[in-house]
Amino acid sequence: MSTKAQRQVWGETLSELSDLDERILVLDGDLATSTRADILAESHPDRFIQVGIAEQNIVGMAFGLSTLGYRPWLSSFGVFFTHRALDQVRMLVSQTKAPVRIAAAYSGLLNGSSGKTHQDIEDFAIMRAMPNMTVIAPADAVEARAAIKWAAEHDGPVYIRFARDAVQAVFEEDYVFTPQKPVVLRDGSDLTVVSTGVQTSRVAEALDSLELEGIRAKHVHVPMLKPLDEQELLHELRGAQLIVTVEEHSVLGGLGGLVCELTAGSQEPAHVSRIGLADRWSESAPNDFLLDKYGLSPAKVAQQIKASLNTRK
Repeated sequence: MSTKAQRQVWGETLSELSDLDERILVLDGDLATSTRADILAESHPDRFIQVGIAEQNIVGMAFGLSTLGYRPWLSSFGVFFTHRALDQVRMLVSQTKAPVRIAAAYSGLLNGSSGKTHQDIEDFAIMRAMPNMTVIAPADAVEARAAIKWAAEHDGPVYIRFARDAVQAVFEEDYVFTPQKPVVLRDGSDLTVVSTGVQTSRVAEALDSLELEGIRAKHVHVPMLKPLDEQELLHELRGAQLIVTVEEHSVLGGLGGLVCELTAGSQEPAHVSRIGLADRWSESAPNDFLLDKYGLSPAKVAQQIKASLNTRK
């Protein structure tokens, strides 16, 4: 079952929420038609501020507006917030606990058509290390919508990663987003696979194929990387002889690093194999090519999981 793109859901959901909450504003960095902030701009033009290609200014303006009681959302490609405007995010938003929501569109690897300069495969590491910052990576459109509604009410900084293109649905329409909690998508005893963001959809497809070969994996999705109910995640990892993390992100500092940190400090350390981008830059190329080359397509994920299982025998 296909689903809407998360960016489309963001624009639609904010437009709906703006009917109910006059505090919502969107500040855009000249990318409204790409991020789909144009949906809100059309339905609520008085809530839309076009700042232009000035990401540092966008963050500063959002902070100022938050002190006046507004609940601003920032609209641009994720890489411009996590890199170009990082100082402003750190000093003005994170350190002050300002209720500014960063809608990080076109995040992850799959922005190769815009050039590798526009890809962001380090955002989890950057935002996870920032005190007071909430970091969310929804799996699909359903979870994105639920996370947006939660973030709109949260009293503090939020970074939400949105993918450009639609992915296969992971959740039913009645899904309830529970902050900090990991979500078990399937049970299995051969290994435990942990994923986040839209990569979860690809992992689910990979595990479907492995199940046909008799390999049954437990699949845990982590929608909120920070804050996280660490004890709950450790509970779900308990007893696993092999843990495989999969993320559309560098293997350094993201989900894989998070799981390694937790298991290393627990009473039941386990072997963790991390699937993601190695310590290297990506490249400009079509999406399917990038997923396959960097081992994140369903077929390549399945292949790497089997290899990890074989090394543990």
